[in-house]
Amino acid sequence: MAPVAEPELSRKELFERDGFLVVKGFAPAEELERMRSRMLELIGQWDPEKTMAPVFTTDGDQVERQGSSDYFLDSADRIHFFLEKGAVKDDGRLKEGVAKERSLNKVGHGLHVADPVFRSYAHSDKVTGLVAELGWRDPVLPQSMYIFKQPAIGGEVTSHQDSSFLYTTPRQTCLGLWLSLHAATLENGCLWARPGSHREPVRRLFVRNPAHFEGGDAAAPQMIFETLDKDSKAWQWEGKLPAASDTPERQGLYDAGFRPVECEPGDLVVIHGSVDHLSLANTSGRQRETFQLHLVEGPSEGVTWSPRNWLQYPTGKAFPSLRADGANDRKRKADAL
Repeated sequence: MAPVAEPELSRKELFERDGFLVVKGFAPAEELERMRSRMLELIGQWDPEKTMAPVFTTDGDQVERQGSSDYFLDSADRIHFFLEKGAVKDDGRLKEGVAKERSLNKVGHGLHVADPVFRSYAHSDKVTGLVAELGWRDPVLPQSMYIFKQPAIGGEVTSHQDSSFLYTTPRQTCLGLWLSLHAATLENGCLWARPGSHREPVRRLFVRNPAHFEGGDAAAPQMIFETLDKDSKAWQWEGKLPAASDTPERQGLYDAGFRPVECEPGDLVVIHGSVDHLSLANTSGRQRETFQLHLVEGPSEGVTWSPRNWLQYPTGKAFPSLRADGANDRKRKADAL
């Protein structure tokens, strides 16, 4: 008797099983080129001496660097520039010989709001259709980021869950859409994700510090980490990397359950907000840029964006809708009038 073939899982079933999903060839080469070219134009208009953009890190300095910066908080619906740690001197200025387009860690967090090229991709049928296919009914889009992972100096992104920064109640609804603009490989710092970790609780929150915002203590950091769960095994590497991650074999990552997610240009990685993921430093000479969207369910699904999240739009300004039923198109047309 011939063996019975296993049924092929749908994209939604794969996503629900692993907590992440790779969609091959999601965006065509010409769209990737538009994004890369537009980013170069934006960088050309940016004056690093004028803004003195802060360094962005995900290591133990994160509260000090992002948690005490009005520039970071004000980036929610704007286009702000954040420097790579290895590109700046102690006084915050660029090192001699470092071109400004090679100095950046990321640009965020409102490209989907403030720029037509990135807004067009964010509201494209392929994005809204995929989000609906995966089960989001009233998706709204709080955040977008262009990540550079610069050749030779692009720093690691330590183990984290996106819902730590984009928290919703009464359930976690954050969904990340990670578009690869270049090939992402083991050599230049591809994603690593831990399959099934989306079933684990959120370990900590990056929240607005009540001592600063409510208590009036101007010396207190604006943002702090608040611990929710120290009991899971993953707590030992939260905000860090598992032991022995930086060996040539990356054995520590495999032992902790992480798996590499290599991508070709145009591939999309869909990431559940509770999935444990990270990336190693780019020590190669190759670029590894990405454009990322982070969405959540909207209020019509009984979901509330936490008022303690770092990212808050100005009063009266709503997150853009990503509904695929036509309401989104009608709103965009009305906004253009």
